[in-house]
Formats: sequence, C-alpha cells, structure tokens
Amino acid sequence: MANPGYGKRSAPDQHPRTNHDFAHLPPREAAIAAYIDRLPDGADISVKTLAKQLPYGQCALRTALNNLQRAGHLRRGREHLTPASGGARWITRSWFSRTARGDSWWAAFTRGDVPQEPTDPPDRPRPTRSRAYLLLAALGRETPALSLSAADCAALAPLVAEWYTRGATDTDVLRALTTGLPTPVHHPAALIRNRLTTKLPPEPAPARPPLRILECAKCGVPGRPEALPGGICGACRGEHAPDRPGPPLRTSTVQARAAEIRAAMSERRQTARL
Repeated sequence: MANPGYGKRSAPDQHPRTNHDFAHLPPREAAIAAYIDRLPDGADISVKTLAKQLPYGQCALRTALNNLQRAGHLRRGREHLTPASGGARWITRSWFSRTARGDSWWAAFTRGDVPQEPTDPPDRPRPTRSRAYLLLAALGRETPALSLSAADCAALAPLVAEWYTRGATDTDVLRALTTGLPTPVHHPAALIRNRLTTKLPPEPAPARPPLRILECAKCGVPGRPEALPGGICGACRGEHAPDRPGPPLRTSTVQARAAEIRAAMSERRQTARL
C-alpha cells in the first residue's frame, strides 16, 4: 500500500467486472491491467512496486502503463488538497478505470464533472402471451386454413377475451371458429373476426344476491337485519312486541255468525209487534 492519501484511485461509474474487460489489449498490457484492477484503492502502483510483484522489468512496465493510458484505462495527474490543518498542497494521483474512457470523459473528470454515460436499458421481460393469443396462434395446427400471423393474433385476441368474460371455454371458441368452414378460406383473419363478433354469446344474467338472515346475538332468533339494531332483537332489548291480530276467520264461520245475527234480529222484530 502507498502512503495514506496516495496510490491507486478508481474512476467512478465503471461497468461491472467481467472476464473479458481487457481482451482488446495486448497480452502484457491485459495482464498488468487485470492486476491493477483487482488492487484496492490506495495500493502502490508505481513502476518500482509493480516490478517487485509482476514478472516484468521497470522499462517494460513503464511502456505498458503508457499504453494503458493511451487505451483510456489510466490517467496520472496531480490533485490539489487543502488539509484540515490549513495550507494547500499538490499530490500525484493515478486514476484507473476498468472501463476504457475517451479523452473528453477524462477532461470532464479532471474538472470535477463526472460525465454520465448512457447505459443500455436492462433487458425487459418478454410480454407474456395471453390465453386468447395462444388459442388463436394454435388454430393453424389443427385447422391449417385458419393459420394467422402474429399481428392477426394480437388484433383478434381482445375479441376472444370477451368470449371468456361471458363464460365461454376454449372448446366453445374453437367450435364457433372451426365448424362449417367454407372451402376455400380466402381471408382467415376476416372470417375469424366475423365469427367472433356475430356468434358472441349473450352476457350472463347477473347473479342474484344471496339471501341472508341474521340472528340475534343473545337469543339466536333469526330476523331481518333492520329489526336487529346492534345485532340484538327487540325482545332481548326489553321492548314489547306489538299485539298480533288473530288468525283470519273461515268463510263458514262468518256465514254461521251472520245467520245467527239475522235470526236474532228477526226474533226482536216479532217481539216488538206483539
């Protein structure tokens, strides 16, 4: 390691390390660059120190470092520091970049401006094909006359999806598309579009809401929800139940009672005449 504050400095915004970072360099320069790249920041990368670690002489190492500089991996310069104790001094810096940089990048870097290089966008996952798309794409295997292109499948998939929303199965869709085909089929996409539109099944009837009866939280007697405020029936709350009318009278009972009333009125009239 070099003295504190000296030695190797890594350039910012480098690409991740791979096994082919220096494949574009001659073998000697590639070996030296790979060695320096794996050294920590602050390591001594002077010619004398490298000569003690690598199987190259100082002259060869000096030439190799100059070649790395021309290739954009190395820059050596001076940096002005102002220690906390006061005063200012210049120190020698050796900046190393695994990623080769152009002269304009290094010039901006020395001005204190770290240029942002455009990076390739991450690989986007391929869109998953929908169930409707896969059904249309497989039509041509069983029915060659209905072979569709990728663009046709993408355009017709929403129509098939509408069938699914109405409760149709794959078998229902295939039966509607493949039964009674004309010979020959001139325009498969147009024929399929027409059948998907004209044979579209009706919308299913809305499901009835379930019938529910709540029970009193105390006595368990079932009742309408509006009659159970707080989940407790009126009886458990101490309320009086309203008097319920008696059962309706039968017709025969009403007729017999009416006959009794008529007979009593007739008897009263006769008594009054006497």
